[in-house]
Amino acid sequence: METPLCTPHDIQICEVTCDSFRIGWDMTPEDTARATHFFIDLSRKESRDPNRFKHRDVPTKLVAKAVPLPMAVRGHWFLSPRTEYCVAVQTAIRQADGDYQVSEWSQVVEFCTGDYAMEHLQQLLDKASGSTGRLLKFSVFYRNQHPDYFENVRSECGGLMRPSLKDNSGSHGSPINGKLSGVFLSCNTEFDTGLPPKDSPYGSLRFQVPAGSLLDANTSLYFADFYCMYTAYHYVVLVLAPGGSDGDNFCRGRLPKLDLSSNPFLTCIAPEAPGEEPLFCHASDVILEVLYTEPLHLETGTVEQISGHHQLMSLTTANAKKDPSCKVCNISVGR
Repeated sequence: METPLCTPHDIQICEVTCDSFRIGWDMTPEDTARATHFFIDLSRKESRDPNRFKHRDVPTKLVAKAVPLPMAVRGHWFLSPRTEYCVAVQTAIRQADGDYQVSEWSQVVEFCTGDYAMEHLQQLLDKASGSTGRLLKFSVFYRNQHPDYFENVRSECGGLMRPSLKDNSGSHGSPINGKLSGVFLSCNTEFDTGLPPKDSPYGSLRFQVPAGSLLDANTSLYFADFYCMYTAYHYVVLVLAPGGSDGDNFCRGRLPKLDLSSNPFLTCIAPEAPGEEPLFCHASDVILEVLYTEPLHLETGTVEQISGHHQLMSLTTANAKKDPSCKVCNISVGR
């Protein structure tokens, strides 16, 4: 009778990306020489249960021919970014009758996939660029909130709207989620008036600041996300960071940088003649969410009551899930 295969041990996970990883483990020289296949069982950590593995002689989720280790694993489970997984392996020898002689399962190892890499964000950026409409003029960035918010800013924060940590809404792999802080602003305007909407679900008061105060030659503009939430509306998240700031340093190398004078989302067009004001434009057909990475003092702008309704159905995107079935805003590397 053939000597049983030893249990794989010392599982090593390396080169983890948002949708792939490399896995290796230690085997005896004898097992390395005679193993013909590897069985790999992978599952999300939250769905793990004691009966997760099938009978030991039944191939599980992936059967791979034995190759030199570590081996690359990608594409087999459509791995999601920033997701915790657990994995275990068996080694096997395929026999003449088609059955397998297998080892015992290894210990279970846990790991977490990474954020979107630049190449993935570029794919998302290309999709977003194809969804924008014509450019519309705007003159202010604004933020709608309830009176209690602004009262707290004045009484507890010295008039500063301080950056808060970006939540996990939108694409799960966006590098800014849970890692970059900022003050969310809007710049979308109504088609007929060219002004910010009169209505807001976020509150009855509006802080607004001249666009030129934030969008100038020293400002870095980055693309961070493109998503929808089971609706016809699509959101584009941009990051505005003063050059050389902590926010700028965080985004550099992680997010695609946009040219302020020529991009399909948010532009600053230089004046044609001396003394003229620059022209600021935003994209129609998408909802722009602009994350400004520095504190904003209320004295840099104005706070006024909006004239429309402010108790609309909430449009908040806090930790909202991206629609994984949308063909417009998804790329193939995860949701």
